[in-house]
Amino acid sequence: MTDAVPVKRALISVSDKAGLTDLGTALAARGVELVSTGGSAQALRDAGLAVRDVSELTGFPEMMDGRVKTLHPAVHGGLLALRDQPSHVDAMATHGIAPTDLLVVNLYPFEATVARGADAPEVIENIDIGGPAMIRAAAKNHGFTTVIVDPEDYAPLLEELNANDGATTLPFRQRQAAIAYGRTAAYDAAVATWMARFEEVPRRVAAAGVLAQPLRYGENPHQGAAFYTDGSARPGVATATQHQGKALSYNNINDTDAAVELVAEFDGPAVAIIKHANPCGVATGATLAEAYAHAFDCDRTSAFGGIVALNGPLDEATARAIVEIFTEVVIAPEADDAAKAVFAAKPNLRLLTTGTLPDPRAARRALRQVAGGWLAQDHDAGHVSAADLKVVTKLAPTEAQMRDLMFAWRVAKHVKSNAIVYAKDGATVGIGAGQMSRLDSSRIAARKAVDVGEVLGLDGSAAVGSVVASDAFFPFADGLLAAAEAGATAVIQPGGSMRDDAVIAAADEAGLAMVLTGMRHFRH
Repeated sequence: MTDAVPVKRALISVSDKAGLTDLGTALAARGVELVSTGGSAQALRDAGLAVRDVSELTGFPEMMDGRVKTLHPAVHGGLLALRDQPSHVDAMATHGIAPTDLLVVNLYPFEATVARGADAPEVIENIDIGGPAMIRAAAKNHGFTTVIVDPEDYAPLLEELNANDGATTLPFRQRQAAIAYGRTAAYDAAVATWMARFEEVPRRVAAAGVLAQPLRYGENPHQGAAFYTDGSARPGVATATQHQGKALSYNNINDTDAAVELVAEFDGPAVAIIKHANPCGVATGATLAEAYAHAFDCDRTSAFGGIVALNGPLDEATARAIVEIFTEVVIAPEADDAAKAVFAAKPNLRLLTTGTLPDPRAARRALRQVAGGWLAQDHDAGHVSAADLKVVTKLAPTEAQMRDLMFAWRVAKHVKSNAIVYAKDGATVGIGAGQMSRLDSSRIAARKAVDVGEVLGLDGSAAVGSVVASDAFFPFADGLLAAAEAGATAVIQPGGSMRDDAVIAAADEAGLAMVLTGMRHFRH
């Protein structure tokens, strides 16, 4: 293995043609021989450059619609040969194989093909075979061969050649080999993830991402962090356009994701305010401005420094209401110019637009790392309609109560367990999240509702006349009775406890209407 290796011959085969002709021109100016395939070769020739076809090296034409073109010893021998090993040098001489000093390859757009919803035959045709094989070969032999897999590395390559009289150094080749193996690993992970649909439980799982941005730190300043995107087309923080404000932090990204996933549950104008990945206020309204006002009223203290998500285009009136307090991030499908002008006066506020909203019922896989492994599960896309609910008490909910029950249930799905949500007139009035006891969550939510009543100048708690949602069953009647004491009049919960009969009896005695969903929404 040596340090500086002159680049005299380059093999170029790229799907993404960005920057290709500029690279080819710069290499040719240095006297580098260009060898290429298919469309890459044609693009280089169109730029007036001399190019040899790979078929000249292999003695075989491209065949089978381009499936077979580089899988040949003449190609891989030139990439893999150890030039300080006499036996390798002799083999090259015997078989007429010339060394390849530089490989420039990027792969068929498999991830993009999947993301745009292409059918299976098209997806399969975009599984690259020769590209990954060449990349792995060149990366393995980085002692002698330089490999470039991303157009963003064309400029650093040329800088390296200019700084080293047309050669690359070992540290540069090592870095590029690491980038190359990361690319093939991510590519294989994407293919494996798509193919996993044909296994009931995949024997192996793979996760990969592309660096979107380094982060200043993680949850805390002593933790390093970075944000990676997975290439999927799901609208959200990863695909959003940032219009203003400083870079998002680790916690910003986590909370913004929670916010947009929650607000996407609603069809009419809706707003969610998130703090530490939990909603502190959620509401619907005739307008987004009205929805924001009701969401803010649920917990004005916690809303300070929060994340605001809207499920419709941000308008000036809503923007003016939001900037009345400090807000970290606002995310919406769109924002009009008047709203952007309002936010422009608050340079620290980040405004993101997604173009559209994620589908809360779309199937996808969720992974969570634990010591020594991963937990994999289907994303919680569970949904119930009013027709799915089972009335189990003597009193049945009124139409108004049913609307609030369905609203509260959708919110509870996005609250950390144990979750209790009080709602009234399409707005949360008290949320209890993340407690070890469901009774404690009930008490916290009830206390929050008292605070709302005081802020709004009500005679008592805002929970009076409300409905309450519980993300899982009440194991005992105490949590349910705490809700009744707070003023709730109707309850929605999954049911399924061995003490359901006792809980139902307690609801009847307290004069509550109660419905069961048959589905729980634990969120840990």
